[in-house]
Amino acid sequence: MTAAVPDTLPSALPSALPSSLPRPAGELERLQAAWKTPVGWRFFSSVNNTSIGLLYIGTALLFFVLAGILGLMMRAQLAVPENTLLSAATYNQVFTMHGTVMMFLFAIPVVEAIAVYLLPNMLGARDLPFPRLSAYAFWAYAIGGLAFFCTLFAGLAPDGGWFMYPPLTGKQYSPGLNADFWLLGIGFIEISAIAGAIELIVGILFTRAPGMTLGRMPVYAWAMLVVGVMIVFAFPAIIAGTALLELERAYDWPFFIADRGGDPILWQHLFWFFGHPEVYIIFLPAAGMVSTMIPTIAGTPLVGRTQIVVALVAVGFFSFALWAHHMFTAGLGVLEMSFVSAASMAVAVPTAIQLFAWIATLWRGTVRITGPTLFLLGFMFIFVLGGLTGVMVAVLPFNWQVHDTYFVVAHFHYVLIGGMVFPVFAAMYYWIPLINGNRLSEPVARWVFALMFGGFNLAFFPMHITGLLGMPRRVYTYAADLGWNGLNLASTVGAFILAAGVLLFVADAVRTFRKVGKQVGNPWKAATLEWLPSEYYNNRSIPHITSMEPLWDQPGLAAEVEAGRHYLPGSASGKRETIVTSPVSAEPRYVLILPTDSWWPLIAAAGTAGFFLLLTVKMTLIAFACGIAAVTAIIVWLWQGDRPAPIETAKVSDTLTLPVGATGAAAPSWWATIIMLVVDASIFASFVFAYIHISMRLTVCPPPNAALADPLWPWLSGSLLVAGSALFALARRSIDIGTGAGKPVLPWLVLAALACMGAAFACDFNGHRLAGLEPTSLAWSAAVAALLAYQGLHVAGIALAALYLCARAWSGHVTSASRATLDNTALMWHYTTLQGIAASLAIHIVPTLMG
Repeated sequence: MTAAVPDTLPSALPSALPSSLPRPAGELERLQAAWKTPVGWRFFSSVNNTSIGLLYIGTALLFFVLAGILGLMMRAQLAVPENTLLSAATYNQVFTMHGTVMMFLFAIPVVEAIAVYLLPNMLGARDLPFPRLSAYAFWAYAIGGLAFFCTLFAGLAPDGGWFMYPPLTGKQYSPGLNADFWLLGIGFIEISAIAGAIELIVGILFTRAPGMTLGRMPVYAWAMLVVGVMIVFAFPAIIAGTALLELERAYDWPFFIADRGGDPILWQHLFWFFGHPEVYIIFLPAAGMVSTMIPTIAGTPLVGRTQIVVALVAVGFFSFALWAHHMFTAGLGVLEMSFVSAASMAVAVPTAIQLFAWIATLWRGTVRITGPTLFLLGFMFIFVLGGLTGVMVAVLPFNWQVHDTYFVVAHFHYVLIGGMVFPVFAAMYYWIPLINGNRLSEPVARWVFALMFGGFNLAFFPMHITGLLGMPRRVYTYAADLGWNGLNLASTVGAFILAAGVLLFVADAVRTFRKVGKQVGNPWKAATLEWLPSEYYNNRSIPHITSMEPLWDQPGLAAEVEAGRHYLPGSASGKRETIVTSPVSAEPRYVLILPTDSWWPLIAAAGTAGFFLLLTVKMTLIAFACGIAAVTAIIVWLWQGDRPAPIETAKVSDTLTLPVGATGAAAPSWWATIIMLVVDASIFASFVFAYIHISMRLTVCPPPNAALADPLWPWLSGSLLVAGSALFALARRSIDIGTGAGKPVLPWLVLAALACMGAAFACDFNGHRLAGLEPTSLAWSAAVAALLAYQGLHVAGIALAALYLCARAWSGHVTSASRATLDNTALMWHYTTLQGIAASLAIHIVPTLMG
């Protein structure tokens, strides 16, 4: 049985740490047995952060190399004028895949991958709270991403640019399957990224080491927390956009077809509401890594630490005001463009705060010139140049002149490669010793840096000039008399020099990994917890933190942790465990039992990837078989997870005993569900935005030949939804008062609530049917149908969750101590009720406001 979390907690951590008592015999062996990593082919069932993190990083770097090869093909084509190395069609596929792979399959995954690997150790936790969710996110990304990349070899790669602007990507101009692969493939890869963000947010807030308050939390963890929140709000827009464009392509719902009331600009709004925050989603983790490495290489605490954290939050906030930065030539109003222009300049202020703090830290300390140092200095130089050109393109008249020229190509490569790739290479030089104790070669690092830094600037700086001379983006060849020949040849030579640096790095990394492993130690004399002695279970005991630089301010901490003198030195239950702490002050709350290794996340991910990719090629039956396999795997995975703990309490130190497990709002799964519903609400808001945007383009709303449903039907639907939520609340109450555990009350109440929800959707559907809703006729009708379909998708999901809950209740697994399924389903249920009512209100109120 799971003990309840106490209502009152101690105001401060116990003062008797570390323990001076000898550790019990067999304690370490019990810990090792619980966390043992499978070997051989069973390694792929591993779910702990070390295994998944390394696989994640390796896969992301593979996509970086593949995208780089595509970039070299582009530069080879543009090296000389009127080149015929690549045809126009092939070049379009290559440049589309280059941008798509770099942005979706490298840039975002690599920052999440590094976080999955580093954060548990850096936070002093045994693992993140949902290891199987991390495994699912990785395998969905890896399987789907590799299959998506292979479309290049079948001539099915997308060719509409990584931004996929309609109408060129609509069925009329792109009749093949190329665009569909992008839409469906990228859609579920973004779902994978969101799953990773949920894991990171909950992990950072609830699994920090005792004593690691928010004020003491590493800046890198702050950066990843901000990024996780940004992903939750930014990525839903691209999921909604890809869904609408795929509905248009597959079912002829004309969201973006102007002749039928649609608007191609709608896609740009949805895409760039994701796309510009994404730039900072990529940059902020790199900035967090820089803020972690610079104090180490300078040997002094970070200057302006609080200001840097505030700047991270400010950059995340400003980034959502910048999406129209990419739409200055799209015909927006001058007032709107002026606002976005001002915001584009304002975001430079918090970015500059971080840069000056890094420079001040280097100035105050004693800098050691090592591999990480070189790449960090290179990052600062390149990123500052990219930032300066960013301010230039934020000025409206200048933007109008250089829009869609190679000046913009140069700008965003300086920002993205300088702002992310160079810090990532610095991070690999800095943290690779964690893998097997060996550092990369310092002499080779100087060559790698020289080739990459010199090659990068030779490749991309001339593009500023070619852009100012008028060379447009996305052209596969050019005439010989335009004055671009020498500049393009220089860019091509620089690209191959940059590639040589990456190749040299790969060779050195392979050489290093082939060495015999040794003790990691603390080779850089760093201050953060990831350099504590660790194994596959991470630290021998979870440390008690008293400062912002624990390894500097607590010099005996490593020996104490390794001797098991701190928290949870063994496995109290014989299973994998970590401590859940309060989100602000990091006071110990309870012990969380973590899931063990499993094949189910891999099976679920393979089924998810198969469903989306096979649906693209119209292999519908096999696709749905894969979907069923994915859902089945997830059900089995969840069924195994929601069970009572084998013990009620655990002695985590000589002076502290904690409950094992928690229910309701104290449980990590409850918060993960809340975050998932925020994502869900953001997708719904994107659909509502599309409906409003299309409605505002109409002279009369509803348009001729379209009509709203009779008000009787939405009123009836809303009443049924509220009744269903009331019945579900009563079902939940039956557990609280003790009647649901031994009597079949709960499942029958749940089924009655499900009948109400199903009837509510039937009322909505029938009302729109009677009104003559034809989604293929007009974009307005399609927007209404999209809202209705999204609610129907939720009703189907709720039906599956309700049946699963009933099965658990009939099996006796739903009790007051084991109720995560009930509590989380309740959240989803009430959200679906609110969403259904909100959809009806939006559909009926907007036409009234339109007059």
